[in-house]
Amino acid sequence: MLYAEDVTIESVFLHHIGNKSLEEGCTFSDEPLLMDDKVEEALKTYFFESFNDKELYHLDHDVDIKLNELYSYVGQIFSGESTLKEQANNIARHLYRCSDHPNIKPGELCIALLRDCQIEGQVLDAVGIFKAENKDTFLKVISRKNQFEVESDEGINVGKLDKGCLIFNTDEEEGYLVTVVDQTNKGVEAHFWSDEFLHLKHRRDIYFNTQNVLEACKSFVSDALPEEYTMEKADQIDLLNKSISYFKDNERFVQEEFEGAVFKDPKVIQSFQNFNSQFAEERDMDMPQSFEISKDAVKKKSRVFKSVIKLDKNFHVYVHGNRDYIERGTDPDGRKFYKLYYDSES
Repeated sequence: MLYAEDVTIESVFLHHIGNKSLEEGCTFSDEPLLMDDKVEEALKTYFFESFNDKELYHLDHDVDIKLNELYSYVGQIFSGESTLKEQANNIARHLYRCSDHPNIKPGELCIALLRDCQIEGQVLDAVGIFKAENKDTFLKVISRKNQFEVESDEGINVGKLDKGCLIFNTDEEEGYLVTVVDQTNKGVEAHFWSDEFLHLKHRRDIYFNTQNVLEACKSFVSDALPEEYTMEKADQIDLLNKSISYFKDNERFVQEEFEGAVFKDPKVIQSFQNFNSQFAEERDMDMPQSFEISKDAVKKKSRVFKSVIKLDKNFHVYVHGNRDYIERGTDPDGRKFYKLYYDSES
């Protein structure tokens, strides 16, 4: 878990980052942000409230982690070799270089040195990088003698972080521990924050393992298996339901046990094993045959395990339970139908 109650914000630099493709440039602050207690509490909310610390990452590089710009910049801050001010400027310039898609919005960039962050039972220093791309309109009520006036202004909503990351001073050899937020993650340009600016890879942990096996299983059942075997949609959904049920009902994944419980047929099991190997090879990762199951990953992934059969534009049939309770057929006139059995109606 990520706790911010005892965090101290040692220093914050605020810059403005434009769009490089539009040649908007950057504006750098020479001095750290002045904060009173009220501002510091508001910044803590802004810095920490939006993060999900279940899905964690490391900084990465295709050749050598030392060539990752952020790895170098934050490393010098953590080691004391350089000041936050100097490296905050370098971080801002690096972000500007990555902001070369015309749809990337300009915005304010906060770079903060944070002390006493608590994550996974450790108390650690962290460098926080936060970008505000969208402004909200606020109404300010002003009392003047016997009447009130209302003025509007634009500003950053501390409860809505557009883009951010926390880089913790641990796992240095692997690329430091990182958690990330990106609320504007649609479209080609959206990937610049995680892929171009940060260059992240998932940390190899139980969340990562659970997520990937579920993703492989969904792809196999939805895409690969129907190419090998003639399958009804209800049978596909039944396999997906059995897969997610296995992960919900067990504390540990054991591949052989999972295959027997879900696929049963030796030929289908062999097909799944072949697909699993190819899936791992294409993503350059290992697929362990046994690991502890992350319930948080199961909860997230279960949302994309669709259990619905869409029939033209007339009906949606949701299949959540016993496959034997649904039957598909064709009447003498050639019209397709589903027959549903049930014990009670509510």
